[in-house]
This record gives sequence, structure tokens and C-alpha cells, in this order.
Amino acid sequence: MIRVMLVDDQAMVRTGFRMILEAEPGITVVGEAVDGLDAVEMIDRARPDVVLMDVRMPRLDGIAACERICSSGSSARVMMLTTFDLDDYVHSALRAGASGFLLKDAPPEQLIEAIEVIAAGDALLAPSVTQALIDEIARRPVGQPDAFPGMSELTERELDVIKLMAKGMSNSEVAAALFLGEATIKTHVGRILAKIGARDRVQAVVAAYESGLVAPGD
Repeated sequence: MIRVMLVDDQAMVRTGFRMILEAEPGITVVGEAVDGLDAVEMIDRARPDVVLMDVRMPRLDGIAACERICSSGSSARVMMLTTFDLDDYVHSALRAGASGFLLKDAPPEQLIEAIEVIAAGDALLAPSVTQALIDEIARRPVGQPDAFPGMSELTERELDVIKLMAKGMSNSEVAAALFLGEATIKTHVGRILAKIGARDRVQAVVAAYESGLVAPGD
């Protein structure tokens, strides 16, 4: 059973998500928070697997709440919900530890699939999100490789894998591109995350761009 917590300052939005999720076998809603501060205070008590977190909220916004939750040692994974263009939030939210993005007007089946992906330990890094991340980092100074010392420990094959991850490819797509089995790619991804100290593949991609290992336009 996947345990989900809803965080949004609009009661009607929370009610709508709850109705969708509670109609799905295998998913249960374990709590609702009205803002980021409420979510941080509730996280230990509710013990969710996945937190659906609105970006804009009073008292404490979603990005700040995400950072507090992810740095607290909680095993909960955060998916940001937004009605706005991703470009304004994607970089800071991913740096804060978010495992993905979803638009609030996404169809119910996409919401369910996203929750299952996040709960399984993967990350929802759609090509549109990847492009927003690339665009944001392209406007920043060139990365400093020594800011991520684990990058120097990656093998040649692991470098191939992380560069394809940075293009928004899934494990199956990376496997096809490198003519390897998907299980082999999963092993490589696990080793990459361990070496660079990343929480998930999303943070690994952020590190790849910020360190200069991958450059926008590659």
C-alpha cells in the first residue's frame, strides 16, 4: 500500500486529489496539510511514502518544505505540484530534493502512474522538466567539477549512463542506447548515486550539469 500525503492550501484541490487516490486500490491518503509548515510538522506522524506538494503556499512554500523534509532523514519522496510554467521552479525544487514534477491538471491516470513511479524509488524526470533544468543551468556560470568529487570516481560506462540520464532517458531507453540489459543499467545507476551522494536520478542529473560533466546542448 502506497501512503500519500497531500499538501495544498486549497481545500477543494486536496479533496479532488483524495477522491482520485482513494478510488485506486493500493494507494491510501494518510494526511492532508494546508501549507509547507504544516507538512513539515506532520511528516513524522503521517509517515507517507509520497508527498504531493504544492509549490506556492502561505507561511512556508513547497520548495522550502521539500528541502526541510528531504534533509530531515525522512524516507518520504516529494513530488511537486504546480499550475505554473516549470522554468521558474524546477532548478530550486530539484536542488531541494524533489523527485519529480506534475501539473495539477494532469489526468487521473497520469497522477496514479506518477505516484507509483516515485514510490518505487525512481524519479519523474520528463523531457519537459529536463529541458527546463537545462535552460536554467545554461544561464548560470560554468560548473565546478570539484564541487562533486564523486564524479571523478565514475567509470567510463557510468559516465555514458549519467550523460544519457541527463537527456531525460529512462533506464529502458539508456539500455537500448548502450545495447545493455535494463538490469545492468539499474546497477550502474545505483553505483552512480552512491558515488556522488545523490538521493535519486533527478539529483544525479542536477549534479551532472552543475559540475560541468554535461553541458547544455551536448
